[in-house]
Amino acid sequence: MDEPRRTLAQQIADAARAFERQRTGHGPESVTVVLSDDTLVITLHGALSPAERAMARSPDGAAQVQEFHRQLFANAAEPLRREIRRITGVEVREAAAEVETTSGTLVTAFTTGTVVQVYLLADRVAREIWSDRKPAGGL
Repeated sequence: MDEPRRTLAQQIADAARAFERQRTGHGPESVTVVLSDDTLVITLHGALSPAERAMARSPDGAAQVQEFHRQLFANAAEPLRREIRRITGVEVREAAAEVETTSGTLVTAFTTGTVVQVYLLADRVAREIWSDRKPAGGL
């Protein structure tokens, strides 16, 4: 029986997982990929090592972990950019990474010069609520 074809999001998630494992020596617990218009956001959940999580418990340590990952991404992101281009057929113009040290989440945004705000929710939003056309809270 043939294996189902992987979606672009699944292919990008696999590439991001492999990229993270190659550049840091360990992979994330899970990966989320979201595409909206010309902005691709990859969230690597549980991407920090136990040592990085321990270091991030202090404000100075958290700042060092964030800066380390920003620099590591800036200096090593080209292979992932090429893989995204291969998968999507679209060139990546900009890329940035941000680490949320409390949860160990690494967010990577590939944009075209727009401001990207990423909000990591404490839990998942039910699909039936998300697709409901009525605004929550009576707005």
